[in-house]
Amino acid sequence: MKKGYLYIAITTILFSSMEIALKSISTIFNPIQLTFERFFVGGLVLLPFAIKSIKSRNISINKEDIKQFFLLGFICVVVSMIFYELAVIYTKASVVGVIFSCNPIFVMIFAYLFLKEEIHYYNIISLVLEIIGILIIINPLSTKLSPVGVTFTLLAALTFALYGVLGKKSTKKLGGEIVTCFSFIFGSLEMLILILICHIPSVSSILISFNLHNFANVPLFTGYNMSNILTVLYVYICVTGLGYASYFKSMEKTSANTTSLVFFFKPVLSPILAFILIKEFIPVNMIVGILFIIIGSIFTIVCNMRAKTKDLNCEENTISN
Repeated sequence: MKKGYLYIAITTILFSSMEIALKSISTIFNPIQLTFERFFVGGLVLLPFAIKSIKSRNISINKEDIKQFFLLGFICVVVSMIFYELAVIYTKASVVGVIFSCNPIFVMIFAYLFLKEEIHYYNIISLVLEIIGILIIINPLSTKLSPVGVTFTLLAALTFALYGVLGKKSTKKLGGEIVTCFSFIFGSLEMLILILICHIPSVSSILISFNLHNFANVPLFTGYNMSNILTVLYVYICVTGLGYASYFKSMEKTSANTTSLVFFFKPVLSPILAFILIKEFIPVNMIVGILFIIIGSIFTIVCNMRAKTKDLNCEENTISN
C-alpha cells in the first residue's frame, strides 16, 4: 500500500505539470500530431520495461489481451487525449488542469458499474465538495471561459476515467508497465491510420469544409528544434511514459478510487505551477474552488485511513479468537 501512495505522488507531480508543458508547445505542433507522437514515443520508452516484466513474471499475452490493448488505446489516445489537446488550445492550462481533475466523479461511477467497487458515503461527500469547487472555478455566470474548451476538458475527463477503470483488470493480470506500454503503442497505431486516411484529398477537403483544419493533412515528426526539444522530451518521456505507467502501478497496488486521489491533488498543484512557470493569473474564484477540492481530498484520505485501520483491527481480532 505504501508503494501505491508513492506512485500516486509521482503521478500527481508529473500530471500537474502536463498542461503547462503542452501549452508551451501547443502553438508549434498540430494537436493531433502531438498526441500521436507523444504516446507513440512514450510507448516505445516503456517497451524495454514491459518486455522485462513479461519475461520476469513469465506472462503470456493472448488474443483477448491484445483486443483489450486496442480498446484501451483507442479510448485513451484516440478519444480522450485528442479532446485533451484541443482543450489546452481553447482555454487556459490551469483551467484544463483543474476541470480535468473532476474525473474521479466518473471513476467512481465506472468503477461501481464495471468493477463492482463499493461506493462509501465519504466518497459521495468528497465528490460533492469537488463538484462545488469545480463549479466555482468554472463560474457558469462568467463569459471569460471558452465553453468549447470546458466541453472538451469534460469529455477528456470522462473518457480518461473510463480508460483507467477498464484497464484495472488487465493491470491486475499483466502489471502497469505492460498495459500502459501496449495500450499506448496500439492506440498510436490506430491514430496513425486515421491520420493517413485524413491525408486523402477528398477526406481532407471535407474536414476543412467543416472547419476541422487540425484533423486534415496532419504533419508528422516536424517542428522540432533546439528551443523546444527539452520540453518535448519531458512531455513524451516523463509525463506520458513514466507518468501513465506510475498511474497504472498505483492502481495495481491500491484501487481505482484510491488512485483517483491524483486528481484531488492535481487542481492544487496545476494552477500554482502555471503561475510560477508561465505566469498565468490565479483568480479568487479558482482559489476558493481549490479550497473546496482540498477539503474533499483530506476528507477522503482520512476516511480511507480509518476504514483500513478498522479492517486491520477486525482481522487481528478474528485471528486472535
